[in-house]
Amino acid sequence: MKYLVIILLTLLTPLVQAQSISPAPQQSQPIIIENATIHVGNGQVIEKGVLVFQEGKITTVGTQSDDLTNAKRIDAQGKHVYPGLILPSTTLGLREVDAVRATLDYREVGKFNPHVRSLIAFNTDSDIIPTIRHNGVLIAQPAPRGNMITGTSAVVRLDAWNWEDAAIKAEDGIHLNWVSFFKFDFATFEMVKNKERDQDINALGNFFAEAQAYFNTATPSTKNLKYEAMKGLFTGDKNLYIHVDYGREIVEAVQFVKKYGVKKIVVIGGRDAWMLTDFLKENDIPIILNRIHALPDHPDYDVKLPFKMPNILHKAGIKVALNYEGDMEAMGSRNLPFIAGTAITYGLPKEEALKMVTANTAEILGIDQMYGTLEQGKSATLIVSDGDLFDMRTSQIVHAFIDGKEINLDNRQKQLYEKYKAKYENE
Repeated sequence: MKYLVIILLTLLTPLVQAQSISPAPQQSQPIIIENATIHVGNGQVIEKGVLVFQEGKITTVGTQSDDLTNAKRIDAQGKHVYPGLILPSTTLGLREVDAVRATLDYREVGKFNPHVRSLIAFNTDSDIIPTIRHNGVLIAQPAPRGNMITGTSAVVRLDAWNWEDAAIKAEDGIHLNWVSFFKFDFATFEMVKNKERDQDINALGNFFAEAQAYFNTATPSTKNLKYEAMKGLFTGDKNLYIHVDYGREIVEAVQFVKKYGVKKIVVIGGRDAWMLTDFLKENDIPIILNRIHALPDHPDYDVKLPFKMPNILHKAGIKVALNYEGDMEAMGSRNLPFIAGTAITYGLPKEEALKMVTANTAEILGIDQMYGTLEQGKSATLIVSDGDLFDMRTSQIVHAFIDGKEINLDNRQKQLYEKYKAKYENE
């Protein structure tokens, strides 16, 4: 037993040494940000602008300052003010160290889990979250992963004591991984034909049909938690997020779920969406593009097609949001603004790129009444940057606020930088 205690203490020492960052206190006085370039998030830019907020809400956005004698004033001369960035469909807060199974809580066993809620697994004490906030991401949508119907996602603020405090929207939508024609064979490390596809789609159809019948039954004899979770899809209170990439499968998936009366559909991934703009517009389907820092799927495609995709879809009139889903997505999500910056380099107007990580995402997630733009009456969730937010060479967040609370921008990586900088500068 003595040796076991010694081993445990040795393993826990690095965690004890890390400085825990406490959530910010409530806003206690009005705050006035002056002389800033304000990017409202709806396409409007205000030069030498003034933004005032108190009790967590924006009271003034313009060029004239309120006469508040007890206010804290921030001179943002030469700086830019943006809405806080929103990260959709992520495992942030659900996974910490990929090599440590005990820190991974983003999937459940079984094919149909609409009743599994990601919110209750969201870890507000994650060491990754402060690093993400440092690059301007203040709101996220932790989403489950898994087999077919993976569960229900939530929308959270990235500064809270617990998951109850973090919740902006506890249940915003259900996630469906569409059944592909091909699957990865781990034995041969190749993509092979999915021989179980027809069987899986039939099972999925039966599940939706039963959920629809349950919804249409006024007083079911037995309460079914899975079908209860599906009700919001038929009333329009929840989105159905379909994770699907390829052209034929996108059309097939949308037509399939519409047959069962699903009201609000969002495609996540959509690597072939550029081929289907008429179909997407006709069916009013927004797209959450997975990280565009990637190669195209076909060798005949333009190698820069992923970089151009946001602008192609924008010109076609499709509502687009950006995310960072994929390998190492939790830590890599800090690059969300730089993905938008790549899209700007390949033709997307800068204010449209801002919408794709703020206003558009807020609309898709159903939180646009309070978040996504800097307008009077909305939440004071915003960032102040000392340079262009979308340029990794100049982006430097100097202030961040969530619901008016000023966020501590310290993080584990900054602590390590300061630690070893001091060591080697003194040698």
